[in-house]
Amino acid sequence: MWEDFVLELGSLQQLFVDELKDLYSAENQILKALPKMAKAAESRQLQQAFREHLKQTEGHVKRLRRIFDALGKPPTGKKCKGMEGLLSEGAELMKEDAEPPVMDAGLISAAQRVEHYEIAAYGTVRTYAQLLEEPEAAELLQQTLDEEKQTDVKLSELADSINVEAEAPSHSQRMRASNGRLRGSAGKRKSTRR
Repeated sequence: MWEDFVLELGSLQQLFVDELKDLYSAENQILKALPKMAKAAESRQLQQAFREHLKQTEGHVKRLRRIFDALGKPPTGKKCKGMEGLLSEGAELMKEDAEPPVMDAGLISAAQRVEHYEIAAYGTVRTYAQLLEEPEAAELLQQTLDEEKQTDVKLSELADSINVEAEAPSHSQRMRASNGRLRGSAGKRKSTRR
């Protein structure tokens, strides 16, 4: 298996194109996932962050197409299994019955995993473009890399408040705890009467 991989990717140029195809697939998967994440989020700020990143992602896809056009290569032909796995985990999370702040905290976690994957991938292909003396591609990839980093920072800032809300007991949790204490107190009173 690894031997086939080495034979198919005999040059950095081939690896560059292969990695770009992987990113193109990843970005298109993200385009489908972000509206679902925005819908699942309770926080208006988080919803807005997902919508803004959706617009950015549309731009990322356009930049990748420009690079493929300049290289004379088709952008298709590869499925990004890494992104598929990350987004699948996020989809599983959205099926959970969670308190809204807890769901939002989980969505931020899932989104940041995606961002970190993209930051690593865009940093790598940007470096390949520089080594291959593809300055336009390197510049376009750097723009996307910068946006991915900004999104990650924004998600971290949102997490500062949302994670605190998720940690605080919800109203339903407080009611269950309160009812448990009341039942426990009544039980103690009964036992002292005997």
